[in-house]
Order: sequence, then structure tokens, then C-alpha cells
Amino acid sequence: MDTAAVIHTVGLSKRYGRDNQFALADLNLSVRKGEIFGYLGPNGA
Repeated sequence: MDTAAVIHTVGLSKRYGRDNQFALADLNLSVRKGEIFGYLGPNGA
């Protein structure tokens, strides 16, 4: 099985709204082929 990441990010951040709030802050992530990944926020969305 190939172990190379099919999704890879380092230091990803996203801000939104008038207050410039972080939705994501400094996310480091690697997902390899065949892995199952889910990302849930505080409200489960």
C-alpha cells in the first residue's frame, strides 16, 4: 500500500466574520490513501 499522503497541510488557518474569529488555527494534517477522516467542531458539525 502506498503511504504517501493524499491530503497534507501544515499551519492551515481560516478566519471569518467581522471579528476575524478563527474557524481553524494552525492545523497540521496528513491523510493517507485508504484512511477515513472526520473533523468535528464544538457543535458536532
